[in-house]
Amino acid sequence: MREQVLAAIAKIRPVLQNDGGDIELVEITPEGVVKVRLQGACKGCPMSRMTLKHGVERVILKEVPAVKCVEAVD
Repeated sequence: MREQVLAAIAKIRPVLQNDGGDIELVEITPEGVVKVRLQGACKGCPMSRMTLKHGVERVILKEVPAVKCVEAVD
């Protein structure tokens, strides 16, 4: 599952980088929760929660059905 999640993140990464941000995979729990760290401009952006849920999570759930949700960590 880790490789699938990394492939999904690779699809998202260019969009985040265009806005001065990035994303790092922190862990995948046994329950299927993907934990990521938003970096750069995304880290303190007021829209980061929306980016996480409507961008990152949407793509990862579509690409990797075994994932239950995506959460941001500091």
